[in-house]
Amino acid sequence: MDAVTLSKLFDPAVYGLLETVDAAPGAELATAARLRADGVEPDVAAALLTQARLRREAEAKFGPFAADMLFTRDGLAQATRLPVAAHHAGRMLAADAGTIADLGCGIGADAMAFAGLGANLIALDADEVTAGIAAFNLRSFDTATVEHGRAEDFDLARAGALWLDPARRAGTTASGAARRLSDPEAFSPPLTWAFSAAREVDAVGIKLGPALDHALIPEGWEAQWVSHDGDVVEVALYAGAALRRPGRSALVMGSGGAAEVHESDLPAGDEEGIGTVGEYLFEPDGAIVRAGLITALCAPLGAHRISAPIAYLTGDRPASGVAARLVRQWRIAEVLPAGLKPLRRALVERGIGRVVIKKRGADIDPAQVRRRLKLPAGRPATLVFTRIGEDHVVLLAEELADAPGAEPAPPRDSGEST
Repeated sequence: MDAVTLSKLFDPAVYGLLETVDAAPGAELATAARLRADGVEPDVAAALLTQARLRREAEAKFGPFAADMLFTRDGLAQATRLPVAAHHAGRMLAADAGTIADLGCGIGADAMAFAGLGANLIALDADEVTAGIAAFNLRSFDTATVEHGRAEDFDLARAGALWLDPARRAGTTASGAARRLSDPEAFSPPLTWAFSAAREVDAVGIKLGPALDHALIPEGWEAQWVSHDGDVVEVALYAGAALRRPGRSALVMGSGGAAEVHESDLPAGDEEGIGTVGEYLFEPDGAIVRAGLITALCAPLGAHRISAPIAYLTGDRPASGVAARLVRQWRIAEVLPAGLKPLRRALVERGIGRVVIKKRGADIDPAQVRRRLKLPAGRPATLVFTRIGEDHVVLLAEELADAPGAEPAPPRDSGEST
């Protein structure tokens, strides 16, 4: 969408048409035909359909607020989820550093949270259309202003606190999706510029992708990996008055509340029992894995690593309370052989005919393994291909969905296949 088409969307009569646009699968062709019959310009009709489609998708991040917002495809992809944005706002306003400059505000997700808590806010984006959409989404907040410009050209003397969400997408892939950038110096603005700008203000927060190399975290800063409802969504770097505790931390957010693990919780040395298996298997939340804080859970869980390099823990009692919010957990029924022929024989003997396959530390294709097992009809089970110490094994396990305080969620990047 270009600036001319966006200006047409701002026309109250045109914007009002959004309420009549049905972007549900199967309804778009009829909707497009109706708009054309009503004399709506083709570019405006296409924009209305796109906005209706994006609003449907945005409900997962913004809930009912999505129904009165505008979006770009890339802006929605990088936008902060509403509960996580509220967390950002709470941290930045607690710094009490005055006006917040949100440089690289995108469609305004974090800016809405800042302004919603009463912050004096200057939001800025380098893309003209994105800045216009942010201004629209922030139209109800009289303490917020939106500007079009580059972060590098912003006068930092205008603000006491700085929030940065560098653009990390550019160009397109073969499928038409925005291409993710992996080089921090290709971000807009570059990460080195962000670190330099941080020295000019009293408080700073920088939102980045969760794959950030730990070596890039400046000395004395806090790096907080955040997951929400099982998805690892970001790592945020904090300095100055926004800093709480230097070092790496993981914040796990969900419907049951939030729980945090910090680098200072790591044990001084290796735990006892590495390479042995207990009665229960624990998969730490992805934010904890990304932050490198797996062993910080050993003491709360009474557990140890199943193998030193693998992100599974095992112990003899189920997780409960706060610790249960930090892991998925299974009761280990048996340790089975890893070879396909003896494994198939063992499964058939136990009446198992449908399997969910998970893996860590095992070089397998879960879908291919499931096909090669060729199991007859039978009851369902979970198989975990992993290692106990250095030995490849398969764990026959049952997930504890109703453990005290547990909030099981679909795992991410775990190799699970059904």
